[in-house]
Amino acid sequence: MSRVSLRGKMLPPSPIRKLKPYDDEASAAGKKVYHLNIGQPDIETPQEMLDALKNIDTRIVGYGPSQGIPEYQDALIRYYARHNIDLKRENVIVTTGGSEAITMAFTVCMDPGDEVLIPEPFYTNYNGFAIAAGVKVVPVTTRLDDDWQIPPIEKIEALISEKTKAILICNPNNPTGKVYSKEELSEIVDLAIKKDLMIIADEVYREFIFSGEKHTSFMNFERAKDRVIVVDSISKRFSSCGARIGAFLSYNSDIMKAALAYGQARLCPPTIDQIMAVPSADLGDDYYKEVVNEYRHRRDVVIDTLKEMDGVEFKSPNGAFYIVIKLPVEDAEDFVIWLLKDFHVDMETVMLAPAEGFYSTPGLGKNEVRIAFVLNVEKTVKAMNILKKGLDVYMSRS
Repeated sequence: MSRVSLRGKMLPPSPIRKLKPYDDEASAAGKKVYHLNIGQPDIETPQEMLDALKNIDTRIVGYGPSQGIPEYQDALIRYYARHNIDLKRENVIVTTGGSEAITMAFTVCMDPGDEVLIPEPFYTNYNGFAIAAGVKVVPVTTRLDDDWQIPPIEKIEALISEKTKAILICNPNNPTGKVYSKEELSEIVDLAIKKDLMIIADEVYREFIFSGEKHTSFMNFERAKDRVIVVDSISKRFSSCGARIGAFLSYNSDIMKAALAYGQARLCPPTIDQIMAVPSADLGDDYYKEVVNEYRHRRDVVIDTLKEMDGVEFKSPNGAFYIVIKLPVEDAEDFVIWLLKDFHVDMETVMLAPAEGFYSTPGLGKNEVRIAFVLNVEKTVKAMNILKKGLDVYMSRS
């Protein structure tokens, strides 16, 4: 007899991955599926990183330091210096992906029963990470009609209770693509100081801003130095999702001490993946410019097709590589499943991510989907045209 814990029962399935069986069935039936449901870019991983992987010269892949190998810690220090963030090794812990960094932040900042404020819709796995840590997510609802703007600061403050210990901000935002201004972030900083909250900053998409404006990190606010944790990852920035390397960064020595104890318990982050990641810190501006221009082009293809689709509501995202759209349907998940099971154009179809799972508030996002513009322009054009035709057929049968 097995017994599942209460937390185990509460862990939500990934709304991005839970429809994978329908994807598998479509593929088994001979359909080509364009995956706009998951943030897996098809841009090539930088050759410098692949060369570092190929040229590893060792006969033993041993444990590394719990905080990460010094070569990669120093690489991160060089990378952040370019963003006017001055770090030392004691401010850097390398993690097994950004996911571990977020779980680590929840665990070392909060006790079971504590609360964290997060603007919704948000990255779906925040919910699972919080439940695993015994932490309650309190959603700060943003809406498409308001261009996903963070609510006035007094409305956020009204959500704070004696159990509130942190606020998590993803900037640029997954799933909406919203980029928050320095002024908005400054208000969050002032609120955190006033209410003695930690700030957990998910800045994975830092470089991916399409307007040309410069990203503002919470680490750039001197007055908040002791209460900021930045979580980061190489997955999207360098198109290396399978290399599970993230980072946990803070100037707070007590937080770093607790985080290192957490890191020692899991021994070390992947050694080989860190060696692969070292050259990423020294990629020049040309690399980022080319990648951002490519994602901007893909975004524009998505937007141009959405403009042609009757009843679809959206705001053009200014960062990351996602957009959340509202469809003229009652149940977006039903539509996504139908696209996979019952629809195709010349044996090709498309997969999206139902957006309901990106919300914590019940009932929200029911008729919304997230599109990840992670496929090259040619494939994005095909996928969006299939989506347009699919929606027309779905609505006509409804």
